[in-house]
Amino acid sequence: PLALAIIGGEPARFAPLFDLYREAAKRAGSDPAGLATSINVHGFIAETTEQAADDFYGPQAEVMNRIGRERGWGPTSRAHFDQSRGPTGALFVGSPEQVAEKIVAQHKIFGNDRFLLQMAIGTMPHAKIMKAIELYGTRVAPIVRKETAKPATAVTSPAA
Repeated sequence: PLALAIIGGEPARFAPLFDLYREAAKRAGSDPAGLATSINVHGFIAETTEQAADDFYGPQAEVMNRIGRERGWGPTSRAHFDQSRGPTGALFVGSPEQVAEKIVAQHKIFGNDRFLLQMAIGTMPHAKIMKAIELYGTRVAPIVRKETAKPATAVTSPAA
């Protein structure tokens, strides 16, 4: 399996890595359709987009600034955070419907069959993480499943 962690930049720029993975499998004699792939991202879900952004910004900024110091990145800002949670950014932060829409959009780019949303970043309060997990399971996942479901293949019985 290939798991691609996307914590910054524009996710679509990482699509060639999935293409390379599938092409390498094909050259090695494997069926790329049988390969498991996932994208793994940072994000948070709340009832409203504004609430999700306000709740997640502080803890996420603290973690990214710490990582940034270790890796030579400059400090983050709210403006950068807000840009990153936009339609083409790497953060999946918003209402259940907004996050579902972004997951589906990324699925169209990557064709991934797995998705990991890392919500427990920094000092996120436990109760808010639990609520976000509930929203993910009850409101996001059903939309994503419906939108990414592969068409059913008709099974025919052998003639008697």
